[in-house]
Order: sequence, then C-alpha cells, then structure tokens
Amino acid sequence: MALAMRALQIEDDGEDHLSHADFAKIATLIGNEAGIRLPPAKRLMVEGRLRRRLRALQLTSFDSYCDYVFRKDGLKQELPYLINVVTTNKTDFFREPEHFELMRAKMVPELLQGRAGERNPLLKVWSAASSTGAEAYTCAMVLADMVKEGGGFRFSILGTDISTDVLAQGVRAVYPADQIVPVPQSMQAKYLMWARKAGVRPDTRIVPELRRLVQFHRLNLMDEKYPFDRDVDIILLRNVLIYFDKADQAKVINRLVGHLRPGGYLLLGHSESMIGTSIPVRQVAPAVFQRV
Repeated sequence: MALAMRALQIEDDGEDHLSHADFAKIATLIGNEAGIRLPPAKRLMVEGRLRRRLRALQLTSFDSYCDYVFRKDGLKQELPYLINVVTTNKTDFFREPEHFELMRAKMVPELLQGRAGERNPLLKVWSAASSTGAEAYTCAMVLADMVKEGGGFRFSILGTDISTDVLAQGVRAVYPADQIVPVPQSMQAKYLMWARKAGVRPDTRIVPELRRLVQFHRLNLMDEKYPFDRDVDIILLRNVLIYFDKADQAKVINRLVGHLRPGGYLLLGHSESMIGTSIPVRQVAPAVFQRV
C-alpha cells in the first residue's frame, strides 16, 4: 500500500515526494524532541525545505533520506539539521512595539526602583526564542538609549533558540536593509553600521558596543532544565507557544517563570495571553505578566 501511494504521488507531477508515512515519522520526532507540532497540512512545507538538505547529503529521494535518518543510525547526526529545516523563524525589529514602549516607561523604571539600594545594578533580559536576533538587539537599543539618558544601570541580554542556523546569524548581527526599516532613524544612526559599498541588497550590522552585550546560546525549550541565571528581569517568549500543545506550553512557561526574579516580567505574543491560573504571575498589560 505504501509503495502504491508513493508511485501515485510521483505520477502526479513527475517529482519525488515525502510520503505521508515518512512525514508522520518526522512530525513525531520533531514533536518529541522540540515540542513543535507539525500537522499533516505542513507536509509540503517540510518537503520543500528538505530538498536542499537532500542535495547536501547527495541523496536522490526522500525515501533514501528517511532510510538514512530512521534505519541507518543517521538520526544523531542529522537531528540538528532537521530541526533547522522545520523551524519557522519569523522575527522583526520592534515587533509588537508597545512591549518596548512599556519596557521603557514601566518595566525598567519599576525594576530599578525595586533595587534602589544597589549601585549601578545589572538588568538581565532573555529573548527565549531569539531567532536571528532582531528581538534581542531591539531590547539592546532600547536599554542603551535609557543608559545614555542617565539610567544608572548596566544590562546584558541573552538570546536562545533551538536552531543553530539562526543563532549564527544573531552572532554575526548582519541584516538586510529592508529588515531594519522599523528601527527609528535616531537609533539607526547610533546602533547600525552600513557597508561601505552598497550592493543590490545592502546590508547593515549592529555596532560592536551592542554586540558585546548580547550573547547567543542554543536551547531546546523542551529540556527539563535551563542552564541559565534565575534572577532574570525580563523574559520574552513571543509568538512561539502557538507551535506547542497545551501541556508543553504550561511546562515551558513554568520553567521560564522560575528563572525570573520576583517582580520580573514575562512577555508573550498577543495571541498567547492565556497561560493558566496555576502560574505565580499577574497580568499587568496585554500579553505582559509579572512574577509575584
């Protein structure tokens, strides 16, 4: 039956396709390892993204790829690449800008007020699904402006993601010109460097003084423990939980809240504001929660 189905799929357009059975195996693997749910409607998307990987491995069909992954002990080596392929990495500078306005107007001032006895306190911000780093560097720009305005504090920013590809982009901190359009002109002048020779698609890079304050590390949110500080002031986990089921959402949020200092803030995407009643937080703004 499986062979007949595969033959029928090939006849439709003359190309090899990922079978429903093999897609189900990949979906189960990714769900167990990364918490990302891949419904059947995502099969063609996964297939399209895997074609480049097949070429890199010099494999001629999806059947041979799945044979390599599931039956020839290739899983351990291939899993990071497979996760990179299926991960959706949508990010923008100043995405959901009201969160950054609230950070400047309320969150940071109140956090600093609670630490008034400390000299030059260190604020810690964690972008928990950082993708290519746009969110982390947006936070860095906002906080750097506040420091320049006499904020009297230091800051460090951690960006984590499961995809090694996007983490490498975050470390490099180079972005196409069209991606930095949402960055205010005043910040572009202070925090971005332009290539001397503008090409067809000019790029810009975050200035070194901000790059030094942002670190990137790989993290699977499905891990039982996160090897990071437990006195974080602000954690951003925006537009990620939609890819997890309800049980995994609750586990991830509970683990992240455990890394917030009392009074610290958790920021979710606006479509992810319902996080349950058993978690020790209170809602202070749309999709913004404070640890109590």
